[in-house]
Amino acid sequence: MSLGLLLVQGLNGLQFGVLLFLVAAGLTLVFGVMDFINLAHGVQYMLGAYLGASLAALTGSFWLGLVLALPAALLCGLLLEWLVFRHLYDRDHLSQVLATFGVILFLNQAVRAIWGSAPLQMPVPPLLEGGITLLPGLQYPVYRIAILAAGLATAGLLWLLVERTRVGALVRAGATHAPMVAALGVDIRRLFMLVFGFGAMLAGFAGVMAAPILSVDPGMGDTVLILAFVVIVIGGIGSVRGAFIAALLVGLIETIGRSLMPDLLRLVMAASPARQAGAAIGSMLVYIAMALILAVRPRGLFPVRG
Repeated sequence: MSLGLLLVQGLNGLQFGVLLFLVAAGLTLVFGVMDFINLAHGVQYMLGAYLGASLAALTGSFWLGLVLALPAALLCGLLLEWLVFRHLYDRDHLSQVLATFGVILFLNQAVRAIWGSAPLQMPVPPLLEGGITLLPGLQYPVYRIAILAAGLATAGLLWLLVERTRVGALVRAGATHAPMVAALGVDIRRLFMLVFGFGAMLAGFAGVMAAPILSVDPGMGDTVLILAFVVIVIGGIGSVRGAFIAALLVGLIETIGRSLMPDLLRLVMAASPARQAGAAIGSMLVYIAMALILAVRPRGLFPVRG
């Protein structure tokens, strides 16, 4: 692999990592604070992409579509919390898994009924078209750099919110001592609803940002959901810092591993079997890394103290 290709794949991995973080941050807060397994979190990523693409087409502006899609994703998350999820908080994890899996099936079919099965396209805004020169003869899309910058800025704001505000203190306390927080007079149900809605909006934001570089289609949240669970397990359940570092790690392993493994295997086997075996091994690297990390740190890299 050439230096230029390695640099491009590294940037792609970081960009994919920040998108994973936007999805995993809400998921780890919901899991850590509420002890609630929400398999439908990937659907909220999908809804964000569909809402952003539809509103951008309706208004004729990517920026208006983005601004309108965020409160729409928040409202969708709050509606799901009110209709379905709040009735599952006191149930066991198996009931939560089965119910939220049913929500995935329902919403995937609802998206097909409303928007159809054909993929939607969301254009890159004119301001972010083109590329920047990384090396002589090698350009990288400006929009992907913008995704990376937006994800890093969101991560910084989320850290300030969780670590430096009263709401963040309540969220951190709820992640470790929820009964005590409730005994002190805090409406724990309202706190849960706030965390859930905020997590849905973050997932929707990730979906809108990913829409111009990915096809927007039903079921697009399923793969992201699996990797988001890997992220929160590696980072430590309930830890925003752990989710951020683990998301970047998973993004780099996923992207560079898939492109690097076929080249490495060509050193010891023919091109065709190397390409097939490399693709298979590349897709396994994230899960191998997760197993190795959990063997050393069973609670993840940055577990929440409690």
